[in-house]
Amino acid sequence: MQGLLTALTFLTTGVHFLALLYIGLGGFLAWRWPKSIFVHIFFALWGVAVNVLPLSCPLTELEDRLRKLRGLEPLPGGFNEYYIYDTVFPRELLPVVGTGALALVVSSYVGAYVRWHARQESVTSDGRTIAG
Repeated sequence: MQGLLTALTFLTTGVHFLALLYIGLGGFLAWRWPKSIFVHIFFALWGVAVNVLPLSCPLTELEDRLRKLRGLEPLPGGFNEYYIYDTVFPRELLPVVGTGALALVVSSYVGAYVRWHARQESVTSDGRTIAG
């Protein structure tokens, strides 16, 4: 049982890292798959909300629950505090990293809109696509 709980904890942590990557980079998927922008908007808004508002992340809650079942304490300070700050980048750079992440998301949305708009213009009057 302990091995299964450990595996589930690692899986949850991995999914959490993938979710963070998706929040930062997922808007670029909309360049290829335009409708995916709606899923990304939800993730991006959720990512901002759990970092700005007093909301807990369900993935952090799940990881803490799995850790408790293994006899461990919850993550001190939460997922970002434990895994990201002063590990991936120094805490002092948080404003710079946050601004960069926001710029990345905005640029992905601008690019997605430009590509979507170009696709719309390439549709002929009978509904067939000319390019792309």
